[in-house]
Amino acid sequence: MENSYSAPALEKGLDILEVLCQSENGLTQQEIASKLGRNLSEIYRMLNCLVQRNYVANYANTYTITSKLFQLSHFHPPTYRLLTEALPIMEGLSRLVSFPCDLRVYNNGVQTVVAAIQPPNGLGFMTRVGSEIEVAPSASGLVLLAFQDPVIKEIRIKESLPSQSEAEIEVFRNTLKEVAIKGFASIMSNQYAGLHAISFPILDMNGNAVAAMTVPMLARIDGFMQFTQEQVEDLLKDSVLNLSRKLAIGHTVS
Repeated sequence: MENSYSAPALEKGLDILEVLCQSENGLTQQEIASKLGRNLSEIYRMLNCLVQRNYVANYANTYTITSKLFQLSHFHPPTYRLLTEALPIMEGLSRLVSFPCDLRVYNNGVQTVVAAIQPPNGLGFMTRVGSEIEVAPSASGLVLLAFQDPVIKEIRIKESLPSQSEAEIEVFRNTLKEVAIKGFASIMSNQYAGLHAISFPILDMNGNAVAAMTVPMLARIDGFMQFTQEQVEDLLKDSVLNLSRKLAIGHTVS
């Protein structure tokens, strides 16, 4: 027996989400109403609600889907499982290279630090768990965007660079292409002198980054022998591959 109950408001909201998911460049209210065969007044309040709940973003009166639905669909494997498997690997890596190591995830235009390990000597550049960091200037931000489905990548670019010019965004897109080809990001910090950050993506079964494992390197000037950048890149790559195998969600990192 079919359920005779209906939920017009819910159906209207789902219709809006579905039509926006099918649009690469976003739609105006008028275009949404036209595609759905509805009046502007029928979708106005629902569209505002979706914007307030961060399912939809409004850029100069053009509406686009955000990555919130994508984030909700990727709650599994749970963060708890990710941290349970990642922390011992991160601790071993940090102890070996004598640099801090952290784990970051993408979160609505910023990246959130969900785990951070300090080496035994307690020295180095370390980020606090729970910190929210800009995406664009960082190695981890690059891999969290570079290794994504094209549609999700564009959504994240718009969320992460809301006030940048199209020329600046295009430069950023080219950088993402280079990172995707290389398989990881290894860059000098754009914010702190002498800091070099190396970050590898933790990939799901579709090759999309669910997190980024990062080692920030600071050069010592007291003659203490340190691991080289290339050595840390190789060891971080091995650690991420090990984590991906344990989670059974990863592809081979190139």
